[in-house]
Amino acid sequence: MALTPPVKEHPYSHLIDTLQDGKIQFFNLQKLSDPRYDKLPLSIRVLLEAAVRNCDGFFTKEEDVQNVLDWQQQSKAEVPFSPARVLLQDFTGIPAMVDLAAMRDAVAKHGMDPSLVNPKCPTDLIVDHSLQIDYSKCHSAIQNAPNPGAGDGQSQGPGPSRPAPSWRGSQCGVQRGSCSKSSCSDPPPAAGRGSGQQIENTPLLCPFHLKPVSDTETTLKNQELELIRNKERLQFFKWCSKAFKNVNVVPPDVGAVHQVNLEYLCRVVQVSDGFIYPDSVVGTDSHTTMINGLGILGWAVGGIESEAVMLGQPVSLTLPEVVGCKLVGSINPLTTSIDVVLGITKHLRQAGISGKFVEFFGAGVCQLSAPDRTTIANMCPEYNATVSFFPIDQVTLKHFRNTNFTQEKLELIESYLKAVKLFRSYEDASEDPEYSEVIEINLSTIAPCVSGPKRSQDRVAVSSMKEDFQSCLDEKVGFKGFHVSKEKQNALVPFLHGGQEYQLAHGSLVIAAVISCTNNCNPSVMLTAGLLAKKAVEAGLVVKPYIRTSLAPGSGMVTHYLSTSGVLPYFSQLGFEVIGYGCATCVGNTAPLPEAVVDAIKQGDLVACGVLSGNRHFEGRLCDCVRANYLASPPLVVAYALAGKVGIDFEKEPLGETSEGKQVFLRDIWPSREEVQQTEEDTVISSVFKDLRARMEKGNTLWSSIECPDSVVFPWDHKSTYIRSPSFFSKLGKDVPPPQSIENAHVLLFLGNKVTTDHISPAGSIARVSAAAKYLQSKRLTPREFNSYGARRGNDAVMTRGTFASIKLLNRFIGKPGPKTLHIPTGQTLDVFEAADRYHRDGVPLIILAGKDYGSGNSRDWVAKGPYLLGVRAVIAESFEKLHVKQLVGVGIVPLQFLPGDSADSLELSGKERFSVTLPESLSPRQQLTVKTSQGKSFLVTALFDTEMDVIFFQHGGHLRYVARTFL
Repeated sequence: MALTPPVKEHPYSHLIDTLQDGKIQFFNLQKLSDPRYDKLPLSIRVLLEAAVRNCDGFFTKEEDVQNVLDWQQQSKAEVPFSPARVLLQDFTGIPAMVDLAAMRDAVAKHGMDPSLVNPKCPTDLIVDHSLQIDYSKCHSAIQNAPNPGAGDGQSQGPGPSRPAPSWRGSQCGVQRGSCSKSSCSDPPPAAGRGSGQQIENTPLLCPFHLKPVSDTETTLKNQELELIRNKERLQFFKWCSKAFKNVNVVPPDVGAVHQVNLEYLCRVVQVSDGFIYPDSVVGTDSHTTMINGLGILGWAVGGIESEAVMLGQPVSLTLPEVVGCKLVGSINPLTTSIDVVLGITKHLRQAGISGKFVEFFGAGVCQLSAPDRTTIANMCPEYNATVSFFPIDQVTLKHFRNTNFTQEKLELIESYLKAVKLFRSYEDASEDPEYSEVIEINLSTIAPCVSGPKRSQDRVAVSSMKEDFQSCLDEKVGFKGFHVSKEKQNALVPFLHGGQEYQLAHGSLVIAAVISCTNNCNPSVMLTAGLLAKKAVEAGLVVKPYIRTSLAPGSGMVTHYLSTSGVLPYFSQLGFEVIGYGCATCVGNTAPLPEAVVDAIKQGDLVACGVLSGNRHFEGRLCDCVRANYLASPPLVVAYALAGKVGIDFEKEPLGETSEGKQVFLRDIWPSREEVQQTEEDTVISSVFKDLRARMEKGNTLWSSIECPDSVVFPWDHKSTYIRSPSFFSKLGKDVPPPQSIENAHVLLFLGNKVTTDHISPAGSIARVSAAAKYLQSKRLTPREFNSYGARRGNDAVMTRGTFASIKLLNRFIGKPGPKTLHIPTGQTLDVFEAADRYHRDGVPLIILAGKDYGSGNSRDWVAKGPYLLGVRAVIAESFEKLHVKQLVGVGIVPLQFLPGDSADSLELSGKERFSVTLPESLSPRQQLTVKTSQGKSFLVTALFDTEMDVIFFQHGGHLRYVARTFL
């Protein structure tokens, strides 16, 4: 970012040094000549450089620089951080851009120039984040049946073999378009570097010829429907790219946001106005943290915070503790990066590092490739760390050498990073900085595992999977248990599919999704899965036909290397066909299960299972009838799909038999580490990234044809059900009003522990009986036109009605899961929105009571905006997800935490009382406030304002109103 004020007035101008014969300047922090600098973790050095460079005496002061430098002694100090760029994805990016468009309206109404409202920080908005599957396998268009809450999945289960696709042995054109070959009865070509050279944007290749079929094939059909379904918001995105300065919109059909960030947008260092400085980013997607695996500091923030950064404000954070994670030992050859990820996740989860930075060091780090590191960094939201940082070393530079970085750029990067001591040699222990604490992990102890069946932190060794699933059936309902009685555990339910009878049982697989968005930065796991599929096909193994398998690459790079390695046709033969790019199964955007499968599950009250290689799997998220869901590496997804069940001991039980009746075990077809590495070396080369860059720059024909308004302010279409001007700026004045106390508030929801962002603001399909559905039906839309909550995040009317609409929400007022609550004055059970609307009409403020870990999960700004528009003034909980606290403050909701030892139960609160909280005019961080009830009780809570800036934002009514006032 450009320096403000000019360099000559800069308080640290004496630190300015030069590179490349004076052509490039930088702040050389070694000129501080302060011994504390060499002891700082490298992630803290990045914060320090940003504080020095952006020291303007207002947002960033010299005191902040000294606090960062004195990090160990100032661990509770609050400092600003100005990242180099902002990353938005379409689902959470659209409300951010809608808010900026609405802010232009508000500024114009006060007689000011609306064109002044522009991002000051460079902003990248990636349109392709969440894909809805309409076409899968050999099916024609799948009706977009609603999925209450989390979403539908792809189904699977035990039974006989999967028959060949109906078009095998005939023309490729049957249901797919046509291939240039005369018949698809030919055997698939041998895997190898020379096969499958044709790579387009997202084509599904004929699995027997590795040639693209015509434009009626699955992937392009899904893309075309996406463009049709989301035309309004795509027009709005295109208007944003033209109307706002400093906004770069990456068009559809390129890749998911986190992958585009890794493969295309990362800079390692930024050069602006003749100055070089470290690349850094904040993003509205929880996977933003992946970028830390490349030595680029970045983390997820709420949409409101991202908007503030876009408009020139720094992120405010309390100086974090930095946990040094020392890696030692050697990785087992059969252990994949996903196993390493889940192993490290478990260690760090148990270490209690919520809100801390994690920085990796030790000789073991050298064994991890750059893709390994980004995969590990991706999981830090699961153990509640802010970032998992891998400082740049020679392994990282080698990675960039294969990703279109010129030799000149690499030399500049290395010379700059070494000049400011941001470059690491992990074998040299003398370079190790000082950490708040050190956790040592021996990589040799990590065995292949899956994670589930309900929470990602519940790791299960593959060798113990059969016994563990049995214990889940036996245990009482809880984080793992399903409490199935002994006499029902052996139930078998027959059903017909495709004219053939199959049986489902407890543990039958009904969803198997190879999702590479969080894994395709590491080609080894995808190639392992592909080679496993190849060997399975060659051994004569098949996947049962009612199992709805899918392959969702995160970017074209994955399709490229799967094709050039020759494994893509074998994926297809097992049913794992490319369905398109973007998030699908993880966010509930998959096709519904076959009715016969759903009926069988319900008839037997079966614990059906799903296995996917993503990183999110809350109960019911994939499909409401699939109760057990496991995260696994891509090759294990294929393995369990072949087995048709999760209750299997791979060491003792075969996956199936050859045509000669010989048993085939997993060990017989699992590719060796050497085989995978050789295939990776032969296929994942610099040309892959060159092709990706060419696709980016070429753009998308359908995107180019979209027309958009040419105006400074957006011409809102009042009939639109996608894009609507929100009410956040209503009654906006120049003066800041005093804090308004909460008087006689009712409790809208009385919640327990672990209320996630999925519970608060679902991202999947819109249920037909929901409040949002009623609104859309009033606009004369049919259920097939509802689309998903994520797609309609630009419409506050839909998103407010979708708040707390999860079928898994457990409200203690009701006693069973569902999006209902008690309207206390009448005693009626209503939809949450309907109850809030009644309270609003009666002028009654609202609060929420909750237990521990309120707001955990993905970063979504509607988890704060939604409750705000429902009329919620405060949330009182035992503990909060740290990021969610910032989101609540960012919209003007006060997060109140019970004192240690206190809870709604210990205080004997029924939730039916009325609550009052007095807010003093002079609020301060972590101030204790008194809550009084209509029953005469009173208790203390802590207002979770971490910083003075939090207090200022809250007093203004949130970030948006604060920023808008700067233009008035």
